Amino acid sequence: MLDRGFVYAIVHVRGGGELGQQWYEDGKFLKKRNTFNDYLDACDALLKLGYGSPSLCYGMGGSAGGMLMGVAINERPELFHGVIAQVPFVDVLTTMLDESIPLTTGEFEEWGNPQDIEYYDYMKSYSPYDNVKAQDYPHLLVTTGLHDSQVQYWEPAKWVAKLRELKTDQRLLLLCTDMDSGHGGKSGRFKSYEGVALEFAFLIGLAQGTLHSA
Repeated sequence: MLDRGFVYAIVHVRGGGELGQQWYEDGKFLKKRNTFNDYLDACDALLKLGYGSPSLCYGMGGSAGGMLMGVAINERPELFHGVIAQVPFVDVLTTMLDESIPLTTGEFEEWGNPQDIEYYDYMKSYSPYDNVKAQDYPHLLVTTGLHDSQVQYWEPAKWVAKLRELKTDQRLLLLCTDMDSGHGGKSGRFKSYEGVALEFAFLIGLAQGTLHSA
């Protein structure tokens, strides 16, 4: 992608562990919005520094990072030309209220327990599925795997369905469900490259103007 003229940045948002324990603590529970604000602030800063423009800016994240993409396009859709959400955790409330899902109870230590009304209301304020609205969205590629035990395939599928119902633009909204993969994508030495190739083709097609909605 660098050879194609792309510039990329990795944003170390609060809630990640890259900058120490306090950095991590400042992005969990009732401080989760720091994660989203950090990402959007970084995007704004990069654009102001001349690294692209909204017509050439793309976002990509997977799992909880896919949730970050969902929040970003709900709150600042004008920042992006296209976004890739990989196995995105986007129906936060439904998942965190279902203790039969393998990871839910363990994730209470990260997000909080929505049985507590304070956490319920806070999660609802940012959960991508619950905050889809009638507005223009960037081009979107959403990926999921039929055998994903961490973010079940129906979670991104219902998010895409709600986006299709409410969004007011004619931009691409693509859902790719791999019938053989799990949370980590395709397995095997070469199969994993197929998913990467799809994502790169999406980004390059948008950048070159050769990928259009029907």
